[in-house]
Amino acid sequence: MATNDDKINIWIRLGDVKQPIPLSVNRDEEADYRNAENLVNTLWNKWMARFNDTSSSHEVMARVAFQFARLYAQAYNSNVALNDFLATFEKQLDDVVMKV
Repeated sequence: MATNDDKINIWIRLGDVKQPIPLSVNRDEEADYRNAENLVNTLWNKWMARFNDTSSSHEVMARVAFQFARLYAQAYNSNVALNDFLATFEKQLDDVVMKV
């Protein structure tokens, strides 16, 4: 379990938001936060170039947020399905082992 000593303060920049966003994160999770920051900014930059004539910066960031929310929902549903499969498999395996 992380203690306050394991926390560090970082600042992330997303899109063209003028002020960096301060966060207090576990030291061992900093790379995850930096990676997420990079993924958001990479997609935002790509889509800003793609939609520059038709969308504002805020609309593009909304698209980015929706894309990541959609991917999260897919991953969540996949994890639920996998957990269900593993629970069924474990029960079947227990039944086989108990018969032996």
